[in-house]
Amino acid sequence: MKNIAAFFDVDGTLYRDSLMVEHFKRLIKYEVIDPSIWHNVAKKTFHNWDKRQGNYEDYLLDVAEIYLNSMKGQNKNHIEFITNQVINIKGDRVYRFTRDRIEWHKAQGHKVIFISGSPDYLVSKMAEKHGVTDYRGTRYEVNESNHFTGEILQMWDSDSKHQAILEFVEKYDIDLDKSYSYGDTNGDFSMLKLVGNPIAINPAKELVLNIKGDEELRKKVTIIIERKDVIYQLRADVEIL
Repeated sequence: MKNIAAFFDVDGTLYRDSLMVEHFKRLIKYEVIDPSIWHNVAKKTFHNWDKRQGNYEDYLLDVAEIYLNSMKGQNKNHIEFITNQVINIKGDRVYRFTRDRIEWHKAQGHKVIFISGSPDYLVSKMAEKHGVTDYRGTRYEVNESNHFTGEILQMWDSDSKHQAILEFVEKYDIDLDKSYSYGDTNGDFSMLKLVGNPIAINPAKELVLNIKGDEELRKKVTIIIERKDVIYQLRADVEIL
């Protein structure tokens, strides 16, 4: 008998922000990274999004590029304390719906798997915190002396997540028709299409529009909106303004 799995994006789906951005801010706070990088470059990108003047996914990609360039040459061991701090201090800042669904899936005996665009050294700690089966994050390459090289194997785009799921299917003998996936951006589109039970949580506009344009996915997807202490379930044909 095949296994049932639940695939979860992390940033914006479980965690109520971005683990990468939180890590970036703490590296700046402790002056591991030059604070001027934030004030001169990243701050403008952040405020454009914060004032809802930009696209959310564009904002994350811009910050990811700044973060990657800033991490080049850093020693992975030297920032372990800050990496742990992100999870220890911010790890419980999650959506109630998603947290409860993780526990429900674990109670059902399902394989719970995190697939996230955030760095794998952050995703691994979040996976350990929530006691999940396995995980995949963006791999930041290091050299022989454990310094970041500036090279990555990304996991935030739809194609990468599609391939990751297929690898997990083989590893755990998963029945995709009975499985679940949870995501919030267009990078999670393939995750939602691959399973029989897709759930879009607080989805970005681009994801909603692509769901509406895919007849098969539109018929089976559930859209969840969590705001304050209320959780809403919407139809996929909801009007987007």
